[in-house]
Amino acid sequence: MLRPAFFSKRLALKVLLPSACVLILVGVAYGQNQAPARPKATVGSQGPLPVHEAFSAAAIDAGGSLFQQHCAFCHGRDAGGGETGPDLTRSKMVFDDKKGENIGAIIRNGRMEKGMPKFTLGDTEVMDLVAFVHSQQDKAMSQTGNRKGVDTADLQTGNVDEGRKYFNGAGTCAKCHSATGDLAGIASRYEGLKLEQQMLYPRNVKAKASVTTRDGKTSTGTLAFQDEFTIALTGDDGVYRSWHKRDVSYKVDAPAEAHVELFDKYTDADIHNLMAYIQTLR
Repeated sequence: MLRPAFFSKRLALKVLLPSACVLILVGVAYGQNQAPARPKATVGSQGPLPVHEAFSAAAIDAGGSLFQQHCAFCHGRDAGGGETGPDLTRSKMVFDDKKGENIGAIIRNGRMEKGMPKFTLGDTEVMDLVAFVHSQQDKAMSQTGNRKGVDTADLQTGNVDEGRKYFNGAGTCAKCHSATGDLAGIASRYEGLKLEQQMLYPRNVKAKASVTTRDGKTSTGTLAFQDEFTIALTGDDGVYRSWHKRDVSYKVDAPAEAHVELFDKYTDADIHNLMAYIQTLR
């Protein structure tokens, strides 16, 4: 079973709360770096300030309201990154945007290949959003403290060989996963925090269920619902079926839950080493 990496055990639990994970990571830089040091000045810290168009405070405020309505769900309330959207305060695209030529085009056309839909907004609304995003990047880059985001290099702190050993040995990851099978190329599909999150608690992993009624009829499919009294599944034929638990016997196979159960079993070193190994699976 593939287990989490990078975070300490306590933090690994917290990362299951996606909206909090970036903030959590800020304070947990691990000490046993074995990868090259990351450059000190990057976009979002103390790099050169961008040259953005000057917008009025009213435009920035209006853009902030629009951002909360349309963008914050993915990019975070302060544009600093969210569960699925990147940190715009450290974005080179935003850095290079002068008067909305980059941001406006993306708002209107979307980036479907990256999961961002297009929005039908008026010119004024688009420019208000541009004003807000600019202001957030300017604010972030004017800060003199530590970086807010997490670079991929920040996660390259473990030992690859030790991680491979853990994967195939004590970690028992190889019982469910294969470096040349389901995990082949995973480090190319996910990077940085997203890769880390997939290891901590893989998303979109459907639980399977098997339900047998008292007359011996068995139904199998994807678990659709379960609480104290009811269990339901969607069969391969697409039909939703539910039963009172007291009337049936059932079995649920939820692979993702196994990751949670393992949180209290690994050491910090195991986590970092495993992450280092997984990052080689390209």
